[in-house]
Amino acid sequence: MSLSFSIPTISLGLRPDLQRKINQKTKPIGSLGRLEGVALQIGLIQQTLSPKLTNPHIVVFAGDHGIAESGVSQYPQEVTYQMVKNFLNGGAAINTFCKQNNIELIVADTGVKGDFDKELTHFLNLKISHGTKNFLEKPAMSEKECLKCIEQGSNIVKDIAKKGTNVIGFGEMGIGNTSSASFILHHLTGMKLAECVGSGTGLNEKGLEKKLAILKQANRKYPKNMKPLEVLATFGGFEIAHMVGAMLEGAEQKMVVLVDGFIATSAAMIAHALYPQAKEYMIFSHQSDEYGHAHMLEHLRVMPLLLLGMRLGEGTGCAVAYPLLKSAVNFINNMASFEDASVSETVKG
Repeated sequence: MSLSFSIPTISLGLRPDLQRKINQKTKPIGSLGRLEGVALQIGLIQQTLSPKLTNPHIVVFAGDHGIAESGVSQYPQEVTYQMVKNFLNGGAAINTFCKQNNIELIVADTGVKGDFDKELTHFLNLKISHGTKNFLEKPAMSEKECLKCIEQGSNIVKDIAKKGTNVIGFGEMGIGNTSSASFILHHLTGMKLAECVGSGTGLNEKGLEKKLAILKQANRKYPKNMKPLEVLATFGGFEIAHMVGAMLEGAEQKMVVLVDGFIATSAAMIAHALYPQAKEYMIFSHQSDEYGHAHMLEHLRVMPLLLLGMRLGEGTGCAVAYPLLKSAVNFINNMASFEDASVSETVKG
């Protein structure tokens, strides 16, 4: 498999001036904590001393997983379809948080078992197939399907960029997708599979044991030295593969890319494995309560903004964290400097 993205490494030439501007605000150095780092990162992404956030978007990719047929989730597969209908009717958590924070929400069907009205607003029909294949029996998708997902995810972001958007987040919906994310973590890090698998939608201890046994059985069918795109095609979901393309395009467009929880971070891991510089454009919104997400963040050497015990998906972490990005941009642009406010920078003791 081959890809062709052109993602620039972010220039650090502006860093001293950005840091100086942050330090000269009327506060002790470092006293705004992580907000200072966020302001610095956004300024470097945009290569400006006066960063701004325009027309924020979140895209929720939805797709079904063949592995769900083997009983790895406590919810039936039709819940994917039902929840997408909920998104389209405005009734989900992601709808609530996007509306609260003036974020435009787009829902994309990448492979749901069921069809939707193609004329709906804020909806994209990107269906590859009615769900991936069951990787307990064969790879989830073909190489051609995987590359098509990445291309379609990329094209969505190209279109959104034309609206002037410079900050974007991604969410997902797909019963069984924590199993896919667990395999991505396992194969990209070499961690034991048992350390990568969690309860997903809320499995009890017995259900978790069954899930792990099924995944171990599947894992024995495949080699251990697969390349990142092979891992994605073998175990991934259509929605995860679309997120990979969308994240890489977001970086190519020099956008701020907000990363959600466990599933979205599995896509970020693939994107990073393919183009390490893509991580420079990513802000990790929160640490999911799903077992394994902390390992992903540790592997990527990143620190999430929030720790709220969330594990819903849908891009909710992105939407909840977005106001923190606004705060970071607002303080660097609007807070007075010591000179502006005629305040002494040092206190004599």
